[in-house]
Amino acid sequence: MKNKEELPDHIKNCGVEYAFRRIGGKYKARILWHLNSKTILRYGELKRTLPDITTKMLTQTLRELEDDQLIIRKMYHEVPPKVEYSLSDTGRELIPFIEHLHNWGQQQLGKGIRQPTANT
Repeated sequence: MKNKEELPDHIKNCGVEYAFRRIGGKYKARILWHLNSKTILRYGELKRTLPDITTKMLTQTLRELEDDQLIIRKMYHEVPPKVEYSLSDTGRELIPFIEHLHNWGQQQLGKGIRQPTANT
């Protein structure tokens, strides 16, 4: 994430805008959720937990989460290369909010609320 001085005014002045810039999108919160449940995951394990994500999108999303200091990428210098991902302290701070969204979603599913469409 850019330094605060580099952010547009509408983001500098709104915590919701800032937060969703960091965790918004289809995969970021899901990756954080899975890292919280397993503590450490390798790239292939993350790919299996998100079967609808492309390799390119997973790589891009992991880079963004790392740039935003929400996850930690640890690379081992061995053959074949081994890379592990885990939550940073900042990423861990988000888990109660993601858990709240999870619980809300479970309640909605229990009420028989229709599934969201790709266009909504």
